[in-house]
Amino acid sequence: MTEQIKMMDVVKLLEAFLVETFESVQSEPLYMDRGTSLFETLSEITAEQASKPMGDCATIAAHVEHTRYYMDVIEDFLFKNDLSYVNWGQVWETVSIVSEDEWQTMNVNLKASYERIKAHLSNPAVWNDTHELGAMMGIIVHTGYHIGEIRQMMCRLRS
Repeated sequence: MTEQIKMMDVVKLLEAFLVETFESVQSEPLYMDRGTSLFETLSEITAEQASKPMGDCATIAAHVEHTRYYMDVIEDFLFKNDLSYVNWGQVWETVSIVSEDEWQTMNVNLKASYERIKAHLSNPAVWNDTHELGAMMGIIVHTGYHIGEIRQMMCRLRS
């Protein structure tokens, strides 16, 4: 096979996956059910629900903060910033019960991180090598996992 995939086609597909993961299914679903994107899911969750642990497991608030932290670390990775500050355990150890204001702030911060990543995706001319492609794919897959965790936790909370 001699034909190569055009970079803009890859970017458009990644953007479609990113939008579906965070915002909503736009036309035909790629992999998410309608109404199950991260922001759609979080819009139905109160601070009280986000603060309830499941046994020894983390809270929904911790999953949300971890997802935001992951994107911020990936952003620093993309721009080759210092990553010596990274502590993957910190969120899990420190985030549990949140007030309504803290919950709203977490959601605002998550959306801001997402918007920065999405803006970077839309400018592939500055991509230097394949680490950008891997980073974008990692964000989609990683976030998909946490959406599943959050949705399962909500299912248990409602029953």
